[in-house]
Amino acid sequence: MPKMIFVNLPVTDLPRSIKFYEAVGGTKNPQFSDDAGACMVFSETIFAMLLTHDKYSSFTARPIADAHKTSQFLIAISAGSRDEVDAVVARAGAAGGTADPNPSQDHGFMYGRSFEDPDGHVWEVFWMDPAAVAGGEAAAAA
Repeated sequence: MPKMIFVNLPVTDLPRSIKFYEAVGGTKNPQFSDDAGACMVFSETIFAMLLTHDKYSSFTARPIADAHKTSQFLIAISAGSRDEVDAVVARAGAAGGTADPNPSQDHGFMYGRSFEDPDGHVWEVFWMDPAAVAGGEAAAAA
């Protein structure tokens, strides 16, 4: 079985966050969702757990950071094409998020943009040319 990743995100308004993440391509899994959290499925191995502050606080004694003011991590997710990158960021902006809170990146073989959800969590969406990766262009550019 492949490894899976579950990104746990504290959210201030769970219904708003569910609608936002559906707009950017997630699907709510009702089996692992309730009034305190929602499991948003992006692929067979990538999930975002949207948790109310009370629920999130049950997993840690640390204070919840205000993601609008601090950066604890950047989440990066791949896309199938440059057009898909642009479409995801556009949907995020239309759904109440912020498109391009960070500068876009275009290295020819790799293209990326970012969006910020309503709670300030930043996601990077990127496409990498598989031919360039197979040919070693990506390693040479790094």
